[in-house]
Amino acid sequence: MQNNLIKKKRSKNASYVQEHWMEDEFFTYQFLNGINPMMIKQCFNIPENFPVTEDMLQVASLRPVSLAEELQKGNLVLVDYHRLDGLAANVINDKQQYLAAPLVLLYLTPEDQLIPMAIQLKKPEDDNPIFLPADSQYDWLMAKIFVRAADFLDHELNFHLLRTHLLSEVFAVATLRNFPMVHPLHKLLNGHFRYTLQINALARAQLISEKGFFNEYTAVGGPAMMQYLQKAVTSLTCSALCMPEDITAHGLDKVPNFYYRDDGLKLWDTIHSYVKGVVEYYYTCNAEVRDTELQSWINDIFVFGFLSMTETGIARSFSSVTDLIKFLTMVIFTASVQHATVNSGQFDYYGWMPNGPLSLQQSPPMTKGKCTESTMMATLPDINVTVHGLATVYLLSKPSTDYVSTKRFTLPDSNIFVFM
Repeated sequence: MQNNLIKKKRSKNASYVQEHWMEDEFFTYQFLNGINPMMIKQCFNIPENFPVTEDMLQVASLRPVSLAEELQKGNLVLVDYHRLDGLAANVINDKQQYLAAPLVLLYLTPEDQLIPMAIQLKKPEDDNPIFLPADSQYDWLMAKIFVRAADFLDHELNFHLLRTHLLSEVFAVATLRNFPMVHPLHKLLNGHFRYTLQINALARAQLISEKGFFNEYTAVGGPAMMQYLQKAVTSLTCSALCMPEDITAHGLDKVPNFYYRDDGLKLWDTIHSYVKGVVEYYYTCNAEVRDTELQSWINDIFVFGFLSMTETGIARSFSSVTDLIKFLTMVIFTASVQHATVNSGQFDYYGWMPNGPLSLQQSPPMTKGKCTESTMMATLPDINVTVHGLATVYLLSKPSTDYVSTKRFTLPDSNIFVFM
């Protein structure tokens, strides 16, 4: 089934992933422009639990460089999967599975190329080496596989499930509860929640239920899934959901070749411009946002969606047109652009299982020089786990049956095709 699914359904992108998944260049590319480009952040101080040295940087860069200087210049990028730390891994097919909470350090070279510098899979201990590109082929590859497995879980549960699906449901229910159909903001928002409730009902039944996909076939099945989501909720803030602020907070305004940022900010601006036009037509001054239906809407979101936690930065009420425009932009961006970012390419990137393993069957390597191809094969998930994973990401990536691409459409009463 795996071969049939890959051969018959894969795109050019999926074929590229299969051919290049082991390469360092593609490994780092995915942090910028893959299915989960939200993990990276600029690093000015190496974490205490990640004892990287200057020698390691020189090994990775193949040139004499100063770690302190590169940190000061902002040329180091950190990826931290700390939310996976301390979780008990699942048991699948009566076999214990394994999780890692990797730390990954990337280096931006003078040629504007982002390269991997070091990977640590656990907290510092005597049996926990820092893996480097100069290590043996399978030591380094195994370290990257554990990173990709962690990225799969962080992507699917946090950035996909929590930050797009479940948040969109909060916005959708608040909209249906508080805005009558004639309200201009109901008309503005409702189309973006067209299938939200239906899809989330299916997800609760088939993906995150007791016998669902995540519990049965991923390393965070069982109690670990809810523990992980509880951790993820703590990082859920209004600022993190507003792309321009999030990019700046992560220090990524000037990182080269970051197409997620470049394209995403253009789309954010486009949505913001449209929302501004609609809102300012109906709300001509700040006094008019006292609209009781609008205030009930944002209060529902604050209380039921963000559990009345003021530290999230979510407002309990609106007092200005500007704040309303920004919040509505975030809502639409989350339900449309951001969801497309983390959803539509799943089969492209995960259709080749080693690039995004659901679970791993051997513990992270504790000493260097012992990993082989046999070690890798024994670590990757069982066939039935892989098949369920491929089928799931294939179905999740499929567009709706009534999907109409904006790349091509016909103007009304015309045979003129417009390409976007």
